[in-house]
Amino acid sequence: MLEGLCVCALIPAPPLATRTRVVLIVHRDEARKPTNTGLLALRCLANGEVVVRGRPDEPEPAITTAPGTRAVVLFPSDDAVQLDRIEGPITLFVPDGTWRQAAKVRRRVPSLRDVPCATLPPGEPSRYRLRAEPVAGGLATFEAIARALAVLEGPAIRAQLEPVFDAMVERTLWSRGALPTAAVRSGVPAEAIARWRR
Repeated sequence: MLEGLCVCALIPAPPLATRTRVVLIVHRDEARKPTNTGLLALRCLANGEVVVRGRPDEPEPAITTAPGTRAVVLFPSDDAVQLDRIEGPITLFVPDGTWRQAAKVRRRVPSLRDVPCATLPPGEPSRYRLRAEPVAGGLATFEAIARALAVLEGPAIRAQLEPVFDAMVERTLWSRGALPTAAVRSGVPAEAIARWRR
């Protein structure tokens, strides 16, 4: 984010503890994008890991499931079951990239080929307004993680995560001139207002 608009002060400290282990499988192209939300979500969680995939001339990474947990890929494939029907504890593998990149994760990462997919229960529309969503009902990776943890851990974790996401989205929109200062619920730091005078 632009200097002065950082949301780091809003990230829970210490990071939120969960029984569910969240493994973000981020495509190399997505890892460099300033509008990436999956990496921000993982900064908020104590029990998480980031794995970068899709690097040219390198084999796909070996991915392991935490001992004593059941592996599940969070992706609405044709054979996916609803997440609230899966008993835990769980290691939740979350593909992060474009829809096309995310859809290929199970095929491209050998250790995930036989891992079942899960989908979220129906919910409200995405609040992510920084990129166009190519799939009806699609969510930003951060939103998907927050909603999945609400299913697996209870609604309190989602309530703690979403203000960080909302601040990142709203402050980015503000920096683009697409949102007035009064509409940024987390507030715009005085330093940023003085610098850009929106």
